[in-house]
Amino acid sequence: MPENTARKQIANEQLIFKQGQDSLFSDMDDVEEGLKKIRNKMSDLTNIKNLHFLLGAGASADAIPAMAPLIRIVEEKVTDSLAAITFGEFSFTHEDLIEAFNKVKDNSPTNLENMLGTLYSKRSYLKGVGQKDEVNDYLIDLIESQIYSSINIDCNASDSEKSLGLYKHLYQKLSLRNKDLARVNIFTTNNDLLSETALGYLNVNYNNGFSSGLSRTFNPARFSYTFSRRIDSNMEKYEPLENMVYLYKLHGSISWVESNDNSFFNIKEVDVEPNQPPPKNNILIYPTPLKQNKSLGSPYADLIREFQNKLLLQHGVLIVIGYSFSDEHINNAIYAALASNPSLSVVIFGDYSPSENLTQLPDRRIYQISGEVDIESEKSKIHYFEYIVNKLIPDLDKSRDSDLLEDFMQTLKQARGNS
Repeated sequence: MPENTARKQIANEQLIFKQGQDSLFSDMDDVEEGLKKIRNKMSDLTNIKNLHFLLGAGASADAIPAMAPLIRIVEEKVTDSLAAITFGEFSFTHEDLIEAFNKVKDNSPTNLENMLGTLYSKRSYLKGVGQKDEVNDYLIDLIESQIYSSINIDCNASDSEKSLGLYKHLYQKLSLRNKDLARVNIFTTNNDLLSETALGYLNVNYNNGFSSGLSRTFNPARFSYTFSRRIDSNMEKYEPLENMVYLYKLHGSISWVESNDNSFFNIKEVDVEPNQPPPKNNILIYPTPLKQNKSLGSPYADLIREFQNKLLLQHGVLIVIGYSFSDEHINNAIYAALASNPSLSVVIFGDYSPSENLTQLPDRRIYQISGEVDIESEKSKIHYFEYIVNKLIPDLDKSRDSDLLEDFMQTLKQARGNS
């Protein structure tokens, strides 16, 4: 087999790098050349004026369990329950609980999101006809408590060390972005505190829409604030803070609760203890098919509006990592931005099924990156958070001019035959 054909097969079988529906690999590319092309494009895109990230569950997957293990944990809780259970004013038998759980599990044996959605729908129907099912309500409370406990991890524990390290590495790269460009916007559907913990370790300033002080209350107007420092003590001359990011938690956080402090939005950020059950007034959005309806209320409507507004900024790029495209309200915001902002680019890391419309469009503003590489007998998926952070996102504190100079010197050495 000719060498060129072999090299082509290596790149095409293991890596996907598309712009629209067109591959950006040539017939001569091997894996190393393919990865270099991806890194160069990422370097270009991350130096665009407005840089946005959308992080999904995959970004925290090394610390937060997926839905399938949670189903097993919930099933153990149901099986180990007491013979008689008291829930509010009601009591019921253990057999009643097991029967109700098995009915909903039979239709969605591996999808906790669908199970919880079914229980929510039943509760909503019964409420509409003036009835109540205490077993159904108990199961909802049990599942939500387990989901919350799985998210409310100790970010400093050994089990979280890898994930926390990746978040720290990501923010270390992003926080020193060229001060002449806009600060980075991080949008995430995750409810955990890995971002906040990593930013705290790095002493990086972040704006998450909450005021500082003893009572941290939500005010979306804070997202329009620009944080600057004075650079001349004798003049009113300021420049934007370099180590600064904007953090938008689109589905809330384990640290958000409803408050009665008479603040305009009645949302407060509080300190939480790891591995504790959820407070009664927590407001995070649990993973159910009904979450789009809940997202229409405050503060989620305000956060989605910020997401939409940022995507409409000229000369921007949205980098999507670990997101499954299962949230219609978020997907619709991306579609709307692409329909009205010709200068927006979207980079999607992931191997998606043909049912995901965004990756099937021939629009050359949309890039898709995925695949597996085997370098030095170690296999890595390049669309996983770990590889992206460590290998594909450049250090944004390096200016493009210095990168070009470095590339020129390296090329010159190769041309002269130097190593």
